[in-house]
Amino acid sequence: MGNGDLESWGSTKNRGAPPPAPPPASSTYHTESSDKQWTSWLVPMIVVANVAMFLVVMIVNDCPKNHNSSLEGDCVAKFLGRLSFQPLKENPLFGPSSSTLEKLGALERSKVVNGHEAWRLISCIWLHAGVVHLLANMLSLVFIGIRLEQQFGFVRVGVLYMLAGIGGSTLSALFITSNISVGASGALFGLLGAMLSELLTNWTIYANKAAALFTLVIIILVNLAVGMLPHVDNFAHIGGFLTGFLLGFVLLMRPQFSWQERRRLPADARGKSKYTVYQYVFWIISAILLIVGFTVGLVMLFKGENGNDHCSWCHYLSCVPTSKWRCDNR
Repeated sequence: MGNGDLESWGSTKNRGAPPPAPPPASSTYHTESSDKQWTSWLVPMIVVANVAMFLVVMIVNDCPKNHNSSLEGDCVAKFLGRLSFQPLKENPLFGPSSSTLEKLGALERSKVVNGHEAWRLISCIWLHAGVVHLLANMLSLVFIGIRLEQQFGFVRVGVLYMLAGIGGSTLSALFITSNISVGASGALFGLLGAMLSELLTNWTIYANKAAALFTLVIIILVNLAVGMLPHVDNFAHIGGFLTGFLLGFVLLMRPQFSWQERRRLPADARGKSKYTVYQYVFWIISAILLIVGFTVGLVMLFKGENGNDHCSWCHYLSCVPTSKWRCDNR
């Protein structure tokens, strides 16, 4: 897990967390090789889109032209021209200014609530605070997303990625009111949550179940725990994870017994697909929770309500104060 991936980036301070660590060797998670494997093209396209968007942001930023070097120092890597970075004191991640990010769609609660700019809940998913942030997020996306797209196809993974990103942005805007937010970490945590629910709902077709579950849970807990450090928007991570976890039960359900049956049938025979009762129960409960959660969250947000007013202890989910640091990301 790299320390450079910042989920949110404010006008005066950075706040973020390392991206979800990639799962271990894929053999723990892969089912029988005879299962259909999709060609992964959406995840690489998302990576290309994020890189292209970052280049656009840097061109608009144009540090040599718009930055006053006499106040905060020179631009970094000036040989890049208008692609050069803001001074490290302003942005240690080798990226643009906060004003440029805000102009191009960073998540800012006041603009969403008072300015009716709901599109920022989506646009912020495609912005990154700097090269370090971009590389960390995209490496995580490649490790996590390609495996899911190969097994479930681009439609389901695309829907999962976007809805998890919006879920993370919504929860972030409800609880974090003072800074702007950028980055795809909410969507990445959504993919990680979907991996967990997919493992649970497709339990019988996996080998090494206990090892897979234990490893995945440890990865999730470590990443969420790191998100409780100061200046980290862990609400985006939690919102994305919960959305992805529920969507995994809805979108990633597979027949449970066809794999075992195919092992006993001739090569040209077709196994019978069969879903279990518990899969349908998970599907219904998750679909209801998703609808209710998005409805309540968006209604609260656009009514201008502050999530901290309804949950006095929830701010500890994003930062736990100690004698060594204070929490100021509410």
